[in-house]
Amino acid sequence: MMTQNLLVELLVEELPPKSLKQLGDSFAQLLTASLKAQGLMSQEAAVTAYATPRRLGVHIGNVAAQAADKAVTQKLMPVKVGLDAQGQATPPLLKKLASLGADASVVPQLQRALDGKTETLFWDSIATGISLTDGLQKALQEAITQLPIPKVMTYQLADGWQSVNFVRPVHALVALHGADIVSVNILGLQAGRETQGHRFAAKISPIVLRNADSYAQQLETEGAVIAGFAERCFEITRQLTSAASQEQLTLIDDDTLLDEVTALVEHPNVLVGTFDAEFLQVPQECLILTMKANQKYFPLLDAQGKLANKFLLVSNIRPTNPTQVITGNERVVRSRLADAQFFFDQDRKKTLEFRVPELDKVVYHNKLGTQGWRMHYVRIIATKIGEQLGGDALGDQAFEAATLAKVDLLTDMVSEFPELQGIMGRYYAQHEGLSDDIAFAIEDHYKPRFAGDALPRNPVGVCVALADKLETLVNMFGIGEIPTGDKDPFALRRHALGVIRILIEKNLSLQLNELIDLVKNEIYNPLELDVSTPDLRDLQVFIYDRLAGNLREQGYTAQEVDAVLSLNPQKLSDIPKRLAAVRTFTALPEATSLAAANKRVSNILKKSEGHIHDAIHTKLLQEEAEQVLHQTLTTLLPETEKAFAAGDYTASLQILAKLKLPIDIFFDHVMVNVEDELLRNNRLALLRQLQQTMNRVADLSKLAVN
Repeated sequence: MMTQNLLVELLVEELPPKSLKQLGDSFAQLLTASLKAQGLMSQEAAVTAYATPRRLGVHIGNVAAQAADKAVTQKLMPVKVGLDAQGQATPPLLKKLASLGADASVVPQLQRALDGKTETLFWDSIATGISLTDGLQKALQEAITQLPIPKVMTYQLADGWQSVNFVRPVHALVALHGADIVSVNILGLQAGRETQGHRFAAKISPIVLRNADSYAQQLETEGAVIAGFAERCFEITRQLTSAASQEQLTLIDDDTLLDEVTALVEHPNVLVGTFDAEFLQVPQECLILTMKANQKYFPLLDAQGKLANKFLLVSNIRPTNPTQVITGNERVVRSRLADAQFFFDQDRKKTLEFRVPELDKVVYHNKLGTQGWRMHYVRIIATKIGEQLGGDALGDQAFEAATLAKVDLLTDMVSEFPELQGIMGRYYAQHEGLSDDIAFAIEDHYKPRFAGDALPRNPVGVCVALADKLETLVNMFGIGEIPTGDKDPFALRRHALGVIRILIEKNLSLQLNELIDLVKNEIYNPLELDVSTPDLRDLQVFIYDRLAGNLREQGYTAQEVDAVLSLNPQKLSDIPKRLAAVRTFTALPEATSLAAANKRVSNILKKSEGHIHDAIHTKLLQEEAEQVLHQTLTTLLPETEKAFAAGDYTASLQILAKLKLPIDIFFDHVMVNVEDELLRNNRLALLRQLQQTMNRVADLSKLAVN
């Protein structure tokens, strides 16, 4: 069947820049998915998505004018309903056939087959393939309704009577199959071949598209528009890199900003702007953020990594003399930076300590009180963690840092730029002459803020970060604010992962259960708070679930992770060593046999009825095989205990290889569940000791091949 390339474009008013890339990709995906489902294009056809501030488009290769006919089997009705005693069609069957475009002449061709237990009539026919016009009409309607539109706009059509809903008003629809217009309509518009180029730089208006394949080329040459999002992004990156290099400065990488700027321009032109050097006295994070967030500029750094007083802007026009464009942008950025300088100067008129009482006026949670109330507990918890890790000196520093940790939330700068919380607290602390240990702890107690983020730089920051995250987890679980599905409004998954990373990567000796108990006992002290203490077992499960996912992402297998975490090791910093030991153990020739034996032991112990005694009576060890196993266990136990106590988990597991032969002989020659109760209980006690010896580092039964 003859095929040609297809182009579809919606010409719209300026689309939301933060969602443009997703809208463009989704529009292309939805259209192609529908056309494939209708048999109008192959699975391998090339698809190119286009997205600019004023258009969503897609180019699809090798689209058929009509889908191929296909055989269809239609279930009609039970034989006893459709045919009478003489085998003639009944009125219900004739009516059904008429609805399908057939008549009584096809009755002899009907097939009989069992549908469950009922003999049923089926009709094999050839369905005519759908035309591109009908198929594209359906695909467009589906795409329009399924697009991930952040906020729908309702607007009137040209007739002044009808209203339609879309992300922005649509002004034209293009649908070309090769050089032919596909007669479809959507949102009150009939498809044609005319589109618009750049609002100011287009050479021709309107642009009359010759065919589907000339779209991108005509838009660029006649309309001064780079239609492809990726191509436009590449061009902006090229110009930014070139401009930064000419200034002998370095561009700050920011993919999010780059995508947003790409979604704002159709004809990018990178220019260099300058601001007064006196603004560099303001913390560079403030200047960088205000330039990025408010003006969509690209800040530049010097060779020392310090902010330079130059920036790059991406204009949507290319005037012969860009001076006015540059001057106008410099005037705007000067006002923005002056605001930042004003906030910085005003904030420093009050010390952090002076602002502490104001935290009592900031609501933290309607069930949990104020930030002042919350930080009262955080500083006590941080102090106790500090005392455990570094004695009274670290405890005192943690108390001071936790007291000031949230105070910058009350400053003008953080009110304007919430992303600077912690960072501004560090600057203000340094301005007041506080030690770097305290200042960096104020900034770092939020870390890690996202996957791959750095951890707190010093022990003080570690104490406050752990206290802050654990207090949030315990309190939120205590009031039932537990994440469900993809909803996590209080970022508890991030807090849990932060606790995990700090404990493991900082190699802390702290026990997870003891930390949770510390926080719980401090917050729910019955002498201070007349509330019942919540059951926080779900919190430990939640943290271990996050830990399991994190370990799998690091490349450990599900079996390895399950083997280690099924023992609920409370010292999380030991887990990497345990996993390394398990991985080494699985490489041993005896590993498979020992894991299978361990699983067999676990199953026997699970099925045993009654209490299993700890003591093993040597006089009841009648069989030579059980005597040898007991003797081997007795010999190896001190070795494994010594290695385990020293944290040499690899050696502790490798010693177990000597158990393979005694275990194999035991199961070959000894019946555990004998009728004699004394013998049975003694053998169960022996197996229990074997299990405990083997499963100190990890539950080896989890490594058994099913």
